[in-house]
Amino acid sequence: MSAHHHQIIIAGGGTGGIMTAAQLVKKSKEQLDIAIIDPSEVHIYQPAYTLVGAGAFKMADTIRSEKKLIPKGCKWIKDEVISLDPDDHSVTTLNNGTISYDFLVVAPGVVNDLSMVEGLEEAMRRPEVCSNYIDPEKTWEVVQKFKGGNALYTQSTTPIKCGGAPQKAMYLGEDHFQKNPELRKNSNVIYAFPGTVIFGVQEFKERLLEIVDERNLILKHRHRLFKIDPEHQIAYYTYPTDFEYQSLTRNDDHNKAGAVEEDGIIQIHYDMMHLAPPMRPPDFLMNSKLALQEGGLKGYCNVDKHTLQSPHYPNVFGLGDAMGIPAAKTGAAIRKQTPVLVDHLLAEIKKRTSELSYDGYSSCPIVTGYGKMLLCEFDYDNKRQSDPFLSKIFDTTKDSWPMWILKKYGLPYLYWNQMMKGRM
Repeated sequence: MSAHHHQIIIAGGGTGGIMTAAQLVKKSKEQLDIAIIDPSEVHIYQPAYTLVGAGAFKMADTIRSEKKLIPKGCKWIKDEVISLDPDDHSVTTLNNGTISYDFLVVAPGVVNDLSMVEGLEEAMRRPEVCSNYIDPEKTWEVVQKFKGGNALYTQSTTPIKCGGAPQKAMYLGEDHFQKNPELRKNSNVIYAFPGTVIFGVQEFKERLLEIVDERNLILKHRHRLFKIDPEHQIAYYTYPTDFEYQSLTRNDDHNKAGAVEEDGIIQIHYDMMHLAPPMRPPDFLMNSKLALQEGGLKGYCNVDKHTLQSPHYPNVFGLGDAMGIPAAKTGAAIRKQTPVLVDHLLAEIKKRTSELSYDGYSSCPIVTGYGKMLLCEFDYDNKRQSDPFLSKIFDTTKDSWPMWILKKYGLPYLYWNQMMKGRM
């Protein structure tokens, strides 16, 4: 093959890209010409960032060499994709020019875009503002230095990686505050978020609301963050004015948090703030013909939600966080997407059909405190889809210590030794 042509190009060397390459190598009976395009020297196990932000996991243990993870027989093009041209069957890179393909797998993940919330870029430079998505080690510093007042946990209105992560940070932060009873007594722990419910699956929602009430956490739903005043430490939200504001809160009947409502705008002062920043697909995807052109997921990759194949370009597939499908953006979702994509791609190569279908499965391991975790598994219909084996041993609708062990030790081991090697 020419250096400027490959049978299969995978745009992105994260979880989806590496898993796809590894499974293609294992499942194909013939040698494939596969190139992975990604500029990063390192590969990061991001699910552990929640624990890093709570002092329960070392940052260094989340990082591995990208080079060592590239499957044998695949070429790594250490470069940045800057445009996609599905009509010409090509991608353009920053340093290697245009490279053509027979088949393309889009797996770039999403990027943070702080400019989407006014004042956020400045706020992130302040010592009282943190984000596990950006610097979990700073989060741990901010939590340890908190002296009381409003601990505000919040998120943007865009889709985000691991939608449960902001509340995980809250549960762990509040658990740490409890070590100093006087500090916890003088603190309001607030979760202000744009959603209508704390979790979309009824069985897990019920347990999470029990935890919220047991620990006197303040919920403020339908809060759409649009501005931050970092100098005065105020977060600004809009909310649907056809609701009574009090109906959008839980455990704050007397406005302990001191929220100010005026003309449909809510102001909440914070003494510390943890935030999930706005996220979006990278420019090269958003600006391409592969992106959805309208709707709530405009700019995300347009693929069939069951086959992960482009409806307009049958030689293009995609998986992971940048896909315009109604699935949670988690590594667990990618684990279930990968074998479906691989089988359909190989079927396209061999001119056969594939019967595999992705049902929207995802898993959100919600850490509810030090030593406790709730394993939430579900599908496109928000129906509980708990592992049959685990469900025989544990009540997976309750947070427990064995699930914490799974989160801290089991899942990282499976990621590095099974998922990244195409074994699951």
